[in-house]
Amino acid sequence: MKRATLAFAVLSALGMMGTAYAAEEPGLWAVYNSALKNARYVDMTHTITPHIPVWAGFSDSRFAPAKAGVDMDGFATKGEAYTYAKHGFEATEYVLKTDQLGTQLDPPAHWAPEYAAIDEIPASYAVRPLVVISIVEQVNEDPNYALQVSDIEAWEKQHGTIPEGSVVFVRSDWSKRWPDPELARLTQFPGVSLAALKFLHEQRHILFHGHEPLDTDSTPTLEGEHWLMHNGYAQAEGVANLDKVPETGALVAIGYPKFGGGLGGYARYIAICPADWQYGVKAGEGDVPLPKFDKPLHYDEQQGMRVR
Repeated sequence: MKRATLAFAVLSALGMMGTAYAAEEPGLWAVYNSALKNARYVDMTHTITPHIPVWAGFSDSRFAPAKAGVDMDGFATKGEAYTYAKHGFEATEYVLKTDQLGTQLDPPAHWAPEYAAIDEIPASYAVRPLVVISIVEQVNEDPNYALQVSDIEAWEKQHGTIPEGSVVFVRSDWSKRWPDPELARLTQFPGVSLAALKFLHEQRHILFHGHEPLDTDSTPTLEGEHWLMHNGYAQAEGVANLDKVPETGALVAIGYPKFGGGLGGYARYIAICPADWQYGVKAGEGDVPLPKFDKPLHYDEQQGMRVR
């Protein structure tokens, strides 16, 4: 299957509903078997740890072994950490000092309370066409370069018009330095211009855009993020591995916790790429059962988290 045909295959399978073929494979199972089963899956998400880059205005987060909150009738005493040896399981206590951490889905309520919070984002965000626009060459010349309308038009000249309702990720390779804590202190970094954001939303009617840095742009007022949030648009921040995703022809699966009234989302973005794509894993490759590791997880005091 060629890269540009994954979305076509999905749409073709959708078109089979109501046919004899669809009767053999009920509902959307036809989509999975014809297009997604042999696709390649690429994770575009940073792992959350206590030490990843985060805006200096937030406190550090902390991971620790979970402890019993009450006496448990001889099973555990209040304040005792659960252990595999004594209790048969362990769990983790997460003290997350912000919901603006790592790879994110920013709901508009982050800046504009009259718009949707993270739990009010509709379920229809789940799977969308994925567009990747690279500004790597421009950033090599100017680390503060922001995506321009001309970059979008150049992409469209090569690939065609950006699909309505798609997700557009801007590749800058900024994330290749992750998790260097210095990233959070940079005042110059790749961005997305306000003009480009307006073009994408008002002319191409995309679902949302995403970028690798932790802010939309480096302007003093964060003008791009201000405009997005106050017009009811979400955005992705801190995305990764865009060098391993095709510029066109892939889908993106979107997942995030549903915190009530949440103003940020710890998100996970998975690129679903055509079967002939060079990166990613296929369904069934080590996913059931999950692999057994030579070294067990254990809590490391110095690193402040469980490691192998």
